[in-house]
Amino acid sequence: MLPGIGMFGTGEVTHVLVPILRDKGFNIVAIWGRTGKEAEQAALELKIPFHTAKIDDVLLRKDVDLVFITCPPFLHSQISVKALGIGKHVVCDKPMTLMQSDALKMVRASQYYPTLISIVNHSLRFLPAIAHMKRAIQEGYIGPPGPCLDQTLIDVKVRMGPLFNRKRYDWLCDESMGGGALNLVGSHVIDLVKFLTERKAVRVHGTVRTYAMYASHSHTGIRRVAAPDVCAFQMELESDGSTSSALVTVNINCHESNNAFQQEVVIYGPAGHLTVRGGDLVGHRLNAETGAVKEEMLYVDVQDLQFSATSDTALPRPYVKGLCKLVGALRDAFHPNKESAGWIKEPVQAAATFEDGLYVQAVLDAIRKSSSERCWTKVNVCAESPTGQQKQNVLASAAARIASVSAIRADPSINHAGYF
Repeated sequence: MLPGIGMFGTGEVTHVLVPILRDKGFNIVAIWGRTGKEAEQAALELKIPFHTAKIDDVLLRKDVDLVFITCPPFLHSQISVKALGIGKHVVCDKPMTLMQSDALKMVRASQYYPTLISIVNHSLRFLPAIAHMKRAIQEGYIGPPGPCLDQTLIDVKVRMGPLFNRKRYDWLCDESMGGGALNLVGSHVIDLVKFLTERKAVRVHGTVRTYAMYASHSHTGIRRVAAPDVCAFQMELESDGSTSSALVTVNINCHESNNAFQQEVVIYGPAGHLTVRGGDLVGHRLNAETGAVKEEMLYVDVQDLQFSATSDTALPRPYVKGLCKLVGALRDAFHPNKESAGWIKEPVQAAATFEDGLYVQAVLDAIRKSSSERCWTKVNVCAESPTGQQKQNVLASAAARIASVSAIRADPSINHAGYF
């Protein structure tokens, strides 16, 4: 039998995820919300039998074996570590945490319990067009077979509407709480580049800006928005030293007035280039003899989402489709088989691990630092708990976040549900 599901969070991701889980055969047995009223309302809308505002009430249920964490990011580490410690599988939403020290706790917990699933919801990895793109790269479509060459150039453009709901004020309006274009979209892009190239960024240069600094919310008046709506950054990837390292350019703009979503990922190589536009994959290959460039459609997205909850959602369709594939992979991992009484790793092998989430958090930190100091910044992945001055800096950052959390919790007009 498939494991029982415990949901942490009552936002839009949860409302999209629950119908997908049920369609794949999972049973959602419990849901947690920040308040009892919030949890009760979500349970009623989603037809979930048990609801609570206490984390342990979900984790300690014997019929909950897999938890999906889609609540505000400042709670991700606490819930993940506790869930793994009592034997529950964990799927955590992005951004994985707010700082590397928390991400490191999650990594250590996942390493201590290797028999449990611990993955991050970077759903673009499971988008069929992305899977076909990686396969084409490995087969030598844009250059010699194998991982991306050092002289590869990658260009990513994302244009979309606002990431926060103008009708309510919540954590999505504050970068320090996990909101903003860099945290919510940039994290997906950073992970996607690592997945496609199998290489990490060594240094970055970024610009992060907030232009829509104020928003009018019903019942709450005019609120200040501290979540970036524009970010542009470059990443220099690892190199073997023999040639120029691969360069990645990313531009994310959240000012589309009609909330349209456009995403384009292009990888250039010496023999041609590959483009994922939306859910389609187009290839351009250079003929070495004639010098002509041949364009061919390598994958066309014809999948139609069948879930009523996804028709009205503001979540971009490529991310929702990738999420469908991720849930399908989880079902296959737990599918009864003769060789294993628990779960098998192969179906979810492509998923982002907690180690990947730690790396993404390190790159996000470097981009923010680069934007502040206006210079190229080295990516430093935390390998041990902070000490000395580093610990003081972490505590200062944590204090600032706690102040933000306290201010948001104290305001009854603020909604704490997730969005993107």
